[in-house]
Amino acid sequence: MKYVVYGAGAVGGVIGGHLHLAGLPVTLVARGAHLEAIRSEGLVLDAGDGRHPIDAPVTDTAAEFDWTDDTVVLLAVKSHQAAVALADLRAHAPADVPVVCATNGIATEAAALRLFARTYAVCVMLPATHLEPGVVVAGCHPTPAILDIGRFPGGTDATTAAVSADLRAAGIESEERADIMAIKRRKLVMNLGNGVDASFAQGDAADDLAERAQAEGERVLAAAGLTVVPAEEDRERRGSILQRRPDLERRGGSTWQSLTRGTGDSEIDYLAGEVVLQGRLHGVPTPVNGAVVAATRHLAATGGAARSLDAAEVLARL
Repeated sequence: MKYVVYGAGAVGGVIGGHLHLAGLPVTLVARGAHLEAIRSEGLVLDAGDGRHPIDAPVTDTAAEFDWTDDTVVLLAVKSHQAAVALADLRAHAPADVPVVCATNGIATEAAALRLFARTYAVCVMLPATHLEPGVVVAGCHPTPAILDIGRFPGGTDATTAAVSADLRAAGIESEERADIMAIKRRKLVMNLGNGVDASFAQGDAADDLAERAQAEGERVLAAAGLTVVPAEEDRERRGSILQRRPDLERRGGSTWQSLTRGTGDSEIDYLAGEVVLQGRLHGVPTPVNGAVVAATRHLAATGGAARSLDAAEVLARL
């Protein structure tokens, strides 16, 4: 299969880089300074076995790609960037192209399905960092990621089999899962700590706030009648597959990286904000996740420093 990796940042760059190193045809889609760095020097994949030059074609639009019947889109932008990416794809990609959503949150798949009948979901377990244009850093080695895949809203088919096989050929752990959205909802609960990690100084108060956000998320998803894979099943699936690289400093997740790079936005509306939305839809108060959304939005909009807020102040108000 041929892959268009739409969004060659931390997640997309690591996936696309490993697919390229496995000999699979890959085209990267990137923007801004990252695009210019890749165009001039190529993408650098910093992995546990060295820094690999990824000499794959790169563009900033789906208009420049030669679409064929065996092309698959791996949509790896952040969820708040998906609308722009999907609009570009709708304008230039075939209507029957498979769109595989390698995104956090649980909203991108429905947005993609509105435009593309063949929509798929991936639960992304891929610690990675992208802070420097032209460079992505895989946080784990020798297996860089677990990327289980299923059709949206459920089931598996020949495409999930082919993509999963290609990912495994590239050294990435992957299984087909008919219940992929239940798995992604468990990942969403885990990601409710992202805004806390990004916005608040680390310590006991931040840990308490993150735990409260996750507990609130569990209650809201249950009230919404949405199935969630049990935490124990999720732990068993991950096991000891992902081994953190000892040569790397532990830094922060994707939301922390957005604040650190000063992008002016973040995916918080599709993480803690998803719990707020579901709470509003089903009449469940969400004060904890609402506070995390407000704090993270404020720091992103004002250019505030990551981890500059005091979680104890939020806990006192709660």
